[in-house]
Amino acid sequence: MASDADQMSRQTPGKKNSMFDAYVVEKNAEGTPSVVLRSLSEDQLPDGEVTVRVEWSTLNYKDALALTGKGPIIRSYPMVPGIDFAGTVEASSNPAFSVGQKVLLNGYGVGEKHWGGLAGRARVPGEWLVPLPEAFTPRQAMALGTAGYTAMLCVQALQKQGVTPRSGEVVVTGASGGVGSVAVMLLAKLGYAVTAVTGRMEEKPYLEKLGAKDVIPRQFFGGMTRPLEKARWAGAVDVAGGAILAAVCASMLPYGVVTACGLAAGMDFPATVAPFILRGVTLVGIESVNCPNAERRAAWSALAELVDQDLLEEMTSEIPFSEVVSTAERLLAGKVRGRVVVKTP
Repeated sequence: MASDADQMSRQTPGKKNSMFDAYVVEKNAEGTPSVVLRSLSEDQLPDGEVTVRVEWSTLNYKDALALTGKGPIIRSYPMVPGIDFAGTVEASSNPAFSVGQKVLLNGYGVGEKHWGGLAGRARVPGEWLVPLPEAFTPRQAMALGTAGYTAMLCVQALQKQGVTPRSGEVVVTGASGGVGSVAVMLLAKLGYAVTAVTGRMEEKPYLEKLGAKDVIPRQFFGGMTRPLEKARWAGAVDVAGGAILAAVCASMLPYGVVTACGLAAGMDFPATVAPFILRGVTLVGIESVNCPNAERRAAWSALAELVDQDLLEEMTSEIPFSEVVSTAERLLAGKVRGRVVVKTP
């Protein structure tokens, strides 16, 4: 990748410069990061085999941290945030992708180490891209985004570990958020009895519409500090981490399976080994950023078969490019339900 100065200013003599708008996080002389909306040239894009005209992006928890400076997400400056994007290939030196092809991207450090999707253009290595499934428009793919793809990885992990609808209830924490909303929808579609956990009980009708059989408040786990609690769930999708994840593990049925994919409630894990050695509970970590391409393609294929487009629209809100930063603040404050898609300029 070019140096910061070169990346922001280089021009190629004799080459037509296609301009586009992008959010850029920069550091001032004192080292304080700030986000600005800039007009950039394609010549300023980082190295990569494929240039994509970004049509839709989205806002995830990581994006909100990067845009607000409230988390150490960005690894180098200047940085265009946005860990997801979908759009059309404009140029490619990779034989796997052709001009005019629809593609999407999740993760791989985009928006953290490599310029991301909150921009009109992106340039990335071809192996990071996934052909857009025919079942989805670019907007629908971003309505799922990293959150939906991660939820699918969690569901697949439960299935691989032998958790079936007959095994018992499955609990989903952070159910009103992006990963949680999609996980509830997918698990319900597959016939599981889903218990949704949320810090906003006013979202109960929404979660029931997605397929939750039961909706309980986050405070349900507040008093759970014993090594083993009353056994209730056969499977779990946890986006919270911290004490909530510990409580979930402590309340699993014998041989239950917990998938952990987030840290919204903290990175610590104040648990004991009791659930694992006395009930045979399995804790499965879900890593979506650098997931092998074959596995992510399989996840997207499964999403194409399972997603209810009407329910997906129900959990999706659309914002203009100008409202990205303000919406990021609302997301971190817990005031955003489901998924947010961004129409790029």
